[in-house]
Amino acid sequence: MDEAPKRLLIILVNTDPRNGEELGAPFYHAAVAAALDYRVDVICTATAGRLLKNGVAAELRVKPGADKTVHDFIRDAHRHGAKFWACPANFDLFDMTEADLIPECAGLMSTAKMITDLMDGECRVLTY
Repeated sequence: MDEAPKRLLIILVNTDPRNGEELGAPFYHAAVAAALDYRVDVICTATAGRLLKNGVAAELRVKPGADKTVHDFIRDAHRHGAKFWACPANFDLFDMTEADLIPECAGLMSTAKMITDLMDGECRVLTY
């Protein structure tokens, strides 16, 4: 029997930064999985790609009046070892460059890399 993958790929594609309630769970799940010593990669694509742009997540809260920002959730997951990846297509979509990315972003993950990892059984996937 094959050993289960020790990597979790979290894909944020339908998560909309305009709806704060959607933003806590993916980053909390990333933090917990990383704290459990799983390799965790979080790719933010489509509208969720805005979350990796400097200043965006820092202005968002999971619920009104909360002290903790969405960027704080990202930092927590990053501190536990989760890696965050931007989708290259978002640069054109949101007029961004690599210089615009938050420090917790490890760089770019192409669609080809993501799909290859998925199809080769390299990881388990959570999609938000």
